[in-house]
Amino acid sequence: MTTSSEVRSSFSQALHSHYATEADAIRDSAHRLHASVNQHYGKGLPYAVHLDMVAEAVEHYADLLPVSDADVLPVYFAAYYHDSIEDARQTYNDVMRTARRFMTEEQAYLATEIVYALTNEKGRTRAERANERYYEGIRLTPYAPFVKLADRLANTRFSFGHGDSDNLHMRAVYAAELPHFLQLLRSQSVDPRLGLPADMVSDLQQLVSGSDVL
Repeated sequence: MTTSSEVRSSFSQALHSHYATEADAIRDSAHRLHASVNQHYGKGLPYAVHLDMVAEAVEHYADLLPVSDADVLPVYFAAYYHDSIEDARQTYNDVMRTARRFMTEEQAYLATEIVYALTNEKGRTRAERANERYYEGIRLTPYAPFVKLADRLANTRFSFGHGDSDNLHMRAVYAAELPHFLQLLRSQSVDPRLGLPADMVSDLQQLVSGSDVL
């Protein structure tokens, strides 16, 4: 029987042993992209802080899903580029061209589809931007629910770790939204790539309840 520590080493092992050069290039490229549009996170932090947090969550929990070796780079890329269309003036084709620099055509397509699925709809309010059509697209795209959950976990951890007024407000928002958010994110498909790791969901629930989660 495989232990938890053995399971959790495989995504990282593939990423850092087989794709180390590509992974570093993806990270640096995403950092530069968001810096080029002067995007910040929190009170003046570089947006790279958020991107790194999402990628760290993906790496930490990815082995709770059946991520094949061929899908490691697309999922990692999506973690770093998930906001590129929404916030960094990229188009679908821009993201595809970038993804092709680091992976095969099939991998680039999967990576870009995840990024596209995670791009908010146009809308005046939070509810309009993240509407049912938005979540339907996520539920239909392999690994998109997982990367979206990593994004929410990263944002929630940040808001609970900082006490300024903006983060206090977002704490309340994330806590209030969580049950409905998880409901919207859950796919009815039997495709395990559309699943939400139970440990990851539990960690997020503990976080919004005030429990300490690493």
